[in-house]
Amino acid sequence: MPAATSGERSKRKRPSNTEKPTKRRRSSASSDEAEDPNAKILSMEQGILESRKNYNDITVLLTTMDEFRSGSPEGMLAAVALCRIFVRLLAQGALISKKTLSEKDLVVVGWLKEQFGEYKTKLVSILNDEELAHTALTLCMRTLKAEGDFLYDKDEYTFPRAFIRDIVSTVFLADNEDVVTAYVEEYAEQFDDIRYYTFNSIKYAVENSSANKIPSGLFDRVFSLLSALDGVPESAEELQDFYIPRPKKKTHSLRNVNQHKKQGQDAWLALMTLVEGKEQRKQLLDIISTVIAPWFIKPELLADFLTNSYDAGGSMSLLALSGVFYLIQERNLDYPSFYSKLYSLLDRDILHSKHRSRFFRLLDTFLGSTHLPAALVASFIKRLARLALNAPPSAIVFVTPWIYNLLKRHPSCTFMIHRENRDPEVRKFISEHGAEDPFLVDEADPMETQAMESCLWELVQLQSHYHPNVATISKIISEQFTKQSYNIEDFLDHSYATLLEAEISKDVKKGPVVEFQIPKKVFTSYDDAEVEQDSLLVKLWDFGGAVQETEVA
Repeated sequence: MPAATSGERSKRKRPSNTEKPTKRRRSSASSDEAEDPNAKILSMEQGILESRKNYNDITVLLTTMDEFRSGSPEGMLAAVALCRIFVRLLAQGALISKKTLSEKDLVVVGWLKEQFGEYKTKLVSILNDEELAHTALTLCMRTLKAEGDFLYDKDEYTFPRAFIRDIVSTVFLADNEDVVTAYVEEYAEQFDDIRYYTFNSIKYAVENSSANKIPSGLFDRVFSLLSALDGVPESAEELQDFYIPRPKKKTHSLRNVNQHKKQGQDAWLALMTLVEGKEQRKQLLDIISTVIAPWFIKPELLADFLTNSYDAGGSMSLLALSGVFYLIQERNLDYPSFYSKLYSLLDRDILHSKHRSRFFRLLDTFLGSTHLPAALVASFIKRLARLALNAPPSAIVFVTPWIYNLLKRHPSCTFMIHRENRDPEVRKFISEHGAEDPFLVDEADPMETQAMESCLWELVQLQSHYHPNVATISKIISEQFTKQSYNIEDFLDHSYATLLEAEISKDVKKGPVVEFQIPKKVFTSYDDAEVEQDSLLVKLWDFGGAVQETEVA
């Protein structure tokens, strides 16, 4: 603190009622207080709040606070005491430079601001400590609130943007998952203004880290935060929870829904610049239509990212499907080869993929329109029926109901299950030589596969499947189409375990056929062949003769 002038020192010699308690406290300190560092810190805190003469003790507490990192209780107590001190001083207006203040008072205010800035810097640095980070975060946010409440002009809303940027940058650059979770759950998810400036701070942190070397794990930590902030506000009435009292002006960006969405949009776009490998891209694609896209006021900004992912092929294309369709449906994205690309995804791996259920849900949506060309729909039906021949039972049980629904939706495709040839010569030729399937398996364009000229003989083969559930459900194609449609959710997400459980839980109406009498000997012959008949196994395989031949050899 600045040194006092001689006049000021002479004034301090004069007794005053407000300063007497301070003098008595400092002169009558007990020996126990001198020996106990905690009591000394509390005594300094009380003195600072009682008289400006004791402001120099702030520097002592800041020095003691450096012991915070070593886990010293004195350092932690000093940090907490300073938080209370600065909150009280901020509430009193002691850090506000007013025109009515004298030059000496302005010097004191400037000095207090410097000490306050140093305190915030020390707090932020402690966020890097794995054990003390949560306590430091609590003190940071308490200080942030006091600064926003009391330090600035009440008529003009000002958020401590620089301070929260330092907090967010340190939290996500530090490799401490617990403090990230605490920040998200206790602050960013709870308060609209904290979420708003967190998005802004993430963009700032990512852009600044990109200029230098990107810290390891930054993508994962930022992704975990952004994906947790999925509560997109839909109207200004939803913006009610503010950590610092909301601005009075209704035109302020904090009270504008589109501005909140824009901050989220910019944060996600900044994160996308950190994507390096396929796994990180897949993480984004997995939530792009449910979590990411709702934040975008301009979803077309996702077009390049989605189309590049969709063209990559394999599981990447599967994950990009929902996002691409979202842009086509919501933003009229022009993607002329969408159905050709979708058709190419129907390969032998799709029915074994872990994303199978998700793909089928989207596929049902994509082919839901009754205005699609019949030739296009027929190609998808035929392709999936062909793939079902080598698919696991858990996938086949979905294929037949899905084909049933498409045939009901597109009646012109029912020729594929009932096409009667009236030409007697052609019928004779087919009966003698068989018929060749006109379906072009290798054709990439679903409009040119000639699926409409083919038939669904694959489903007939599935009616003889070894799994009873598959055989039963495949027979619905051979029966009358009396049911309007099947709920595909009843057939998705099946596995071998669920199908087996369904089969075991069935009530057996008719007992299995077994032998009337269980033979006493199964593998060996009876001594008296006239009394007992040997089993079929013994007749087909003479164990005794085989042993004897072995011994002779």
